[in-house]
Amino acid sequence: MASVGTAAHIARVPTDTIRVIAAVIANGDRLLVCQRPPHKRHGGLWEFPGGKCEPGESDADAADRELREELGISVVSTGAELAAFHDPGSPFLIAFVPVEIEGEPVCHEHMALFWGTPEELAVLPLAPTDRRFVGVLLGEQAEAQGA
Repeated sequence: MASVGTAAHIARVPTDTIRVIAAVIANGDRLLVCQRPPHKRHGGLWEFPGGKCEPGESDADAADRELREELGISVVSTGAELAAFHDPGSPFLIAFVPVEIEGEPVCHEHMALFWGTPEELAVLPLAPTDRRFVGVLLGEQAEAQGA
């Protein structure tokens, strides 16, 4: 079963796990998701933007680097981790972090951008971990853990 919660809840994650930051960017009650290009893993599915942390890199620095590359925007600030997911056997821990940005997002690596409420995001074809996070936002904790 996947672990979900704050970093404290997933303390048993192996030390060689790669941390991935998923930026939760809000504009009012709408959140930004991006559609993955067809040639990438989970091609065509929607995801929260972000990427892997480099060794020694903070969440804020990783988010800023990834969002500059992917969307041409910069990070003003990051908040406390909202949720994190790690599946046994996976090399990745995916942490969802609220991010305040500067600039207007533009697709550099994705096919499309969409601003939607959690309810609107729930009907999109989301990447698996992003779907679980949206479930958490909608109060579906039990479903998120078993997905």
